Amino acid sequence: MIGKTRQGKAVGRGDGEPARKRQSETRAAWELNSDIEEVFDPEVGQARGMLRRALPAGKMRHSRRRPAPDLAPWITHYWMIHWDLRGCEPHLAESVPHPNVHLIFENGAAVVAGVQTHKFSRLLRGESRVFGVKFRPGGFRPFYGAAVSDLAGRVVPAVRIFGKELKEFEEIALSSRHDDGKVRAANAFFHARKPDPDPAMLLAGQLVDRILKEPEIKMVDDLVRLTGMGKRSLQRLFSEYVGVSPKWVIRRYRLHELIEKFNAGGETDWAQLALDLGYFDQAHLINDFRAIVGYSPTEYWKLLGK
Repeated sequence: MIGKTRQGKAVGRGDGEPARKRQSETRAAWELNSDIEEVFDPEVGQARGMLRRALPAGKMRHSRRRPAPDLAPWITHYWMIHWDLRGCEPHLAESVPHPNVHLIFENGAAVVAGVQTHKFSRLLRGESRVFGVKFRPGGFRPFYGAAVSDLAGRVVPAVRIFGKELKEFEEIALSSRHDDGKVRAANAFFHARKPDPDPAMLLAGQLVDRILKEPEIKMVDDLVRLTGMGKRSLQRLFSEYVGVSPKWVIRRYRLHELIEKFNAGGETDWAQLALDLGYFDQAHLINDFRAIVGYSPTEYWKLLGK
């Protein structure tokens, strides 16, 4: 079953009927002048690390679909975004980086984006669409054939890595074809290029998953203690397969947790939160938030309309 969420700004129909909620789908019962729809496979879930500012007008659809099961060791999910802001003001889309490499198709071009070490910001205008492949942490190393840290903060033409055969897949990815057709084309492309299993790649992915799921991992020393691996071994593994250091991954995922707390609303005890997320004190947390997100926590709170 595919989950959906839908957000919109009510322009008023006068009946005051509340939004109807059924399982993982939420739809506004009012007429909308802005519409953001998220569609996702349950195994993939909703987007994480998004700086969710309101869309004043226009339409946007964000779809996140799982790959074929046998491709899961290499690929986290496929993502598709379609926006129609014709006649509307441009919309600034922002997100905090993840420890993932992406293959991205947009505007007749295909690029590979290494792990981005800074906040992603993009001003969306007019009407367009993007198709992306989000590789698992470590999962791009077998395709690239070199240390993934070489790609950190860089964007390179995808043809350098996947060859001219990428063109046929690119045409489908950028078409108006239904999501299911694009997912089938992506699966077929990667099935034809599926690498041999790599134990080090799998270990790197498992370690990143563990950092994500175990918030008690606040420092690299915690990961050393829990895994029994030496700090230098962890650093070498992450540089070769993930593209960034273990410390970077820990800090970004803890920052993701803070952003999700903001997005969910509610009061924040900054002193306790700083301790929970592994910061020395409240000031260090606020400074880190500003350095990565580009706003102070108070400024971001205002952007959310809280």
